[in-house]
Amino acid sequence: MSKSRSASFLVAAGILLSRVAGLVRQRVFAHYFGQSAAADAFNAAFRIPNFLQNLFGEGVLSASFIPIYSRLLAGKDEKEAGRLAGAIASIILLVVTSIVLVGVLLTPLLVSGIAPGFTGERRDLTIQLTRIFFPGAGLLVLSAWCLGILNSHRKFFLSYTAPVLWNVVMIGAMFWWGRHSTQNALAVSLAWASVAGSAAQFLIQLPAVLRLVSKLDLGANWKNGPVQTVLKNFLPVFIGRGVVQVSAFVDSMLASLLPLGAVSAISYAQVLYTLPVSLFGMSVSAAELPEMSSVLGSNQEVAEKLRTRLLRGLRQITFFILPSIAAFLALGDIIAAALFQTGKFTARDADYVWLILAGSSVGMLASTRGRLYASVSYALGDTTRPFYFSCWRVAVSTLLGFIGVRFIPQWLGIEARWGVLAITLAASIGAWIEFYLLRQTIHQKIGLTLLPCNFTFKLVLLTIVASTLAWGVKILLPLDWHPILRAGVILPVFGFSYFSMAATFGIEEARAIFRRFRR
Repeated sequence: MSKSRSASFLVAAGILLSRVAGLVRQRVFAHYFGQSAAADAFNAAFRIPNFLQNLFGEGVLSASFIPIYSRLLAGKDEKEAGRLAGAIASIILLVVTSIVLVGVLLTPLLVSGIAPGFTGERRDLTIQLTRIFFPGAGLLVLSAWCLGILNSHRKFFLSYTAPVLWNVVMIGAMFWWGRHSTQNALAVSLAWASVAGSAAQFLIQLPAVLRLVSKLDLGANWKNGPVQTVLKNFLPVFIGRGVVQVSAFVDSMLASLLPLGAVSAISYAQVLYTLPVSLFGMSVSAAELPEMSSVLGSNQEVAEKLRTRLLRGLRQITFFILPSIAAFLALGDIIAAALFQTGKFTARDADYVWLILAGSSVGMLASTRGRLYASVSYALGDTTRPFYFSCWRVAVSTLLGFIGVRFIPQWLGIEARWGVLAITLAASIGAWIEFYLLRQTIHQKIGLTLLPCNFTFKLVLLTIVASTLAWGVKILLPLDWHPILRAGVILPVFGFSYFSMAATFGIEEARAIFRRFRR
């Protein structure tokens, strides 16, 4: 197994553990909250400080910090690398602390912007929860700084398994207080547990970071060359991530105008949607970014090496994402019911989540491939164009989402709650536009990076056959079976048929998986 595949495997393994813990957390959450007003308040409140985490967190640090820090490590300049790491830590700590304090004070205004449809008790609870979440978001930003250090040193597993602690703390809180608390009181307890989990996620990574950066200098000169380069790259990435986060806020705002349950349903669907995106998109991109940033040589040599790594990453992403899309489109109800249908979460709720998943799936391939193309752009030192392209993505998705929520249900004569599909479809269209623009830019810099048509055609054909087989089993199984039992029969049929047929057709990615299992 190549070095890059080994790295992406470690990232994927870490993400898998954290995502599984996240799915368990969401299932427990669904049991106690369902799609209630408290669930809407909790999910809306978490979006606001999460904005801070995503702005300063992994995405921004990966784009601006890792390429410069990795180059210093490749050049064996550990002293300068320690200065850079310390300076960035100091800047993050200062800025994030200030924003957290201001955010706590301005929470009522923020809630009015993110959830204008919330009134009365639901709005009051959202304000209370948001204020609790803010300090935890600050801790998660520091955790993202640790992730940037660890990834640059190719220590992927710890950084991506650390969120397991955050999930475990929240799960424990729900079990401890869930039986004896009202939903509102449980939401408050769970918010405090989130803060405690954020601290645990940061602290478990810190010792490893301190060992790796033996010359960490928190008092370093912020005006030295590498620090200035990071800050210069930071601004466009920061704004670009901010634009994307504004899109997430817009989605939540539009959902808050729909009937009760839309906000929490989007949150449930997002947990499922981000699983393959993280496992098969983020893992490849995260593993490739430090490797691409460390490539040295002439312009032609750099372009050739980047093109080779990019094509290999695109193959990996496509091989796993296409069946994920097919599974969400054909079997989304089975997946949602198996994971969330318990307590106050009903079969009708599972169908609603399936609808949202279907809309999100349309843009999944674009989102995951686009992330890899963006990593190439960052490795080349270009952080501006991805920012412009994200603006186009947000503008299109916001406009189409607004039209869909306000007018489509009315035009079609359907219930307003089904307008939620327009939000996810609009986001998918925006993702495809961003992907196309990113790909064209990279093609101009390093040459064409198109996968062979026969490779893509084979995968599409295999996903259709596997989906048809699984759908047939779904129809034959009794409806009164428990959702987990139905999923335990249907999903393995889909997965095994896809991977076995792919290996038979000579797809190397499938054969590598079977070889790994045999070993």
